[in-house]
Amino acid sequence: MPAPAMTITEAAADQVRAMIAGRDAPSDGVRLGVRTGGCSGMAYTLEFADESTEFDEKIEGNGVTIFIDPKALMFVVGTEMDYVEGGMESGFVFNNPNEKARCGCGESFHV
Repeated sequence: MPAPAMTITEAAADQVRAMIAGRDAPSDGVRLGVRTGGCSGMAYTLEFADESTEFDEKIEGNGVTIFIDPKALMFVVGTEMDYVEGGMESGFVFNNPNEKARCGCGESFHV
């Protein structure tokens, strides 16, 4: 069995579950994508996945489902999705081995 395209930590899974539980509409999980933008050229996007498409890469880990947009897949293979809480901020962190550089604010990257 091949390794999953991406992994999700327990902290990230807990946050995804909390986001879905706080939503009025049902959701199958979240969809990860990338868009052009930010200082370094690309930024991660997350949105509720109300339904999957036949082209989504489906990742299940720690009790949650992540759908990877097919246009983002080649940029995120091998990535670990984590959730970090700090003194001044908290949010999802993507530990992506494909990144060549990341902007100083951490919002964008390039491969």
